[in-house]
Amino acid sequence: MHRFDYRALADYLPTDIANITNVIFDLRARNEMRQVKNPSGFERLRESAVVESVRGSNAIEGIVTTKARLEELVSGAPPHTHGECEILGYKNALEEMYAPGFSADLSEDYVLHLHQLLLGTTSDQAGVYKRDNNWIQQRDADGRISVHFVPVSAADTPDAMKQLVMAYREARQDSRANQLVLVACVVVDFLCIHPFSDGNGRVSRLLTTMLLERAGFDICRYVSIEGMIDEHKAGYYDALEEASVGWHDNQSDYTPFVLYLLQILYACYRELDRRYVSGTLERVPKAKRVEALLMELYVPASKAEICDRLPEVGVRTVERVLSRLMKEGRVEKIGTYRDARYRRA
Repeated sequence: MHRFDYRALADYLPTDIANITNVIFDLRARNEMRQVKNPSGFERLRESAVVESVRGSNAIEGIVTTKARLEELVSGAPPHTHGECEILGYKNALEEMYAPGFSADLSEDYVLHLHQLLLGTTSDQAGVYKRDNNWIQQRDADGRISVHFVPVSAADTPDAMKQLVMAYREARQDSRANQLVLVACVVVDFLCIHPFSDGNGRVSRLLTTMLLERAGFDICRYVSIEGMIDEHKAGYYDALEEASVGWHDNQSDYTPFVLYLLQILYACYRELDRRYVSGTLERVPKAKRVEALLMELYVPASKAEICDRLPEVGVRTVERVLSRLMKEGRVEKIGTYRDARYRRA
């Protein structure tokens, strides 16, 4: 049986993972300062992120509805179909997680509670571990179905979940362990256990949000990580497949999914940066918008990327502001010609 042991994470930090986690930590610090300066702006971002999270996580599972109907459900409209009940269940779980004073940590009871919130009105197995063995199927290009992965048996699931929770709590106490890497490893192990007859993917994404919050990263409140995963769904399944090879024999490598999750988080912070800048510059003169964007940039951007972020500003205005700020020594240019990128000096 798989051995749940995250103690090695204290010594596990390849260069590519270390680099991206360092950037994410810096981006978190900057947005914490922004939240203090502009709480109302972040509240507007939070409202839209909930809708996108509900849409994205259910869309990954093939549960979809119109944007108008989704907004009605999130606003409190009663559900009319099986799918709408499950959409509403995800919304209720997120709202509980984001409520003031929420302090739950990973535990078997909390995992079962999340499953109950999701499927309590649609399944008689909501809030309980699977009663029968299950497996993950895949369909090839010819339509043939095959078994992709065999999860932990129903009989062994309670013990596996207990071991997962204890291993996570042990690693949480180790200050040397990278907490972002730990979140990714726990998600992989949860999905390899596949403890429920249905809803495992959605529970795993709720756990991702909760574990990130516990680690001090509230990015999911303002940019939907579920929506970002839905945009990069192929990579999500590929990373999980790679990370699960040899899992039962303790020969698996978490690295593919760790990198995937970190890249998704980085993309969420980039999107938060774009939305924040756009939202705070709506009534600012165009040249000032370009200048403010450049002063806020953490990652160097090309001229085209600056224009994409400020579509209402013409390219000549962008070029004029760039030229002035470089002469003033406030912006520096990296690279030349088409590869040129700009950042605050």
